[in-house]
Amino acid sequence: MPKRNGTGRRNFIQNRVDVIMFSQSRAIMKRELSYMWRDKGLRNILLIVPLLGLLLFVGVYSYQRVDNISTAIVDLDKSSASQQVITGLKNSQDLQVIAYPNNYDHLRELIKKGEVIVGVVIPENYGKDVALGHQTKVAVLIDGTNMIYATNATSAILTVTRTLGAEIGIKTLIAQGIQPNQALEAYQSIEFREEAWFNPTMNYAYFLVLAFALNMWQQCCTLTSCMNIIGENGVRSWLQIKASGMSTLKLFFCKSLVHIGIFMLMVLPVYFFAFGIFRFPLTSGWPLLLLFTFVFTISLHSLGTLMSSISGNAVNATRFGMVIALPSFVISGFTWPLETMPQWFQPLAWILPQTWFFQGINYLTFKNQGWEFMSRYIFVLGLMAVLFYSAAALYAHSVKTLFRKG
Repeated sequence: MPKRNGTGRRNFIQNRVDVIMFSQSRAIMKRELSYMWRDKGLRNILLIVPLLGLLLFVGVYSYQRVDNISTAIVDLDKSSASQQVITGLKNSQDLQVIAYPNNYDHLRELIKKGEVIVGVVIPENYGKDVALGHQTKVAVLIDGTNMIYATNATSAILTVTRTLGAEIGIKTLIAQGIQPNQALEAYQSIEFREEAWFNPTMNYAYFLVLAFALNMWQQCCTLTSCMNIIGENGVRSWLQIKASGMSTLKLFFCKSLVHIGIFMLMVLPVYFFAFGIFRFPLTSGWPLLLLFTFVFTISLHSLGTLMSSISGNAVNATRFGMVIALPSFVISGFTWPLETMPQWFQPLAWILPQTWFFQGINYLTFKNQGWEFMSRYIFVLGLMAVLFYSAAALYAHSVKTLFRKG
């Protein structure tokens, strides 16, 4: 009987301890939520900026592709052959002929002022040279200051010139006495047919809008998580923690749970609008997308916590966060291929969780690679979280020393 009473007492004490620990954890999480909500600036940034970024970029890329590129044509030949070139350019979906300058200098001024992007100069004797089968050159001048315009314009001009070249070649063969069907077969013996996979319409919005919005989201998350430790260095904060009797490890574990939960709640409206309202492609399905995002959120928070642990004050923590968050999207290789970056720099880019995230998001949205492929990305992000949190823990002694001084 006494043994039974002793066991019951121990169970009662253990239950009380569990209740107290749970109450402490709940109090810390409630406290963190209260702090974040009372900070009006932080609250607005976390709630509004990612979704506002998505809506902004959807509006910017509402046309989804670049067409109607302003074009000017200088026709120095004034022949039926040159008119054929003009007709071909006017019929192009991507080009819009808006001016016919009289000379090269006038065309240069139009391009210099930004009034046209593409200039085409048809030389004198163009029709005569074509009729005689002589080689002739048509100058195509493209404003290279805007690479998006320049790339699309080059592609559009290439399509038109291929068609015109084939037509002129076939006519030349017919003029030499070759039967029309034989001339046609000569130019169609090899057909190169271009076909875009996974984004067949070459939609800029599908490629960039979600990534830009997620970039704004990760910047907000990074800057917030960089205050995880340094934000508790005040004397008043330490007195509250000391009075609760909670360990430092448990304190930051509870704070981290709140941060990670809020970060996930922030990204859900972005995903809902992107995939549910605007119908962006999502080939992998929701479960894998949310799992991948969740693991990345933990990894991102761990990196911010590490930066917070080594920062001497809140200002330095913010600076570290900006140094990581702002350039990470460019470094990730999403907008500019990693393979084209310097060899020594490429391994450094893979140290950041953002590189793995933005590379993985591209696979999840356009290509259904499945769990077997994405598990490597998830494993690496999870490993990063362990390493970054462990590194942050090594600086805990400095935080504890500061607390003791309080």
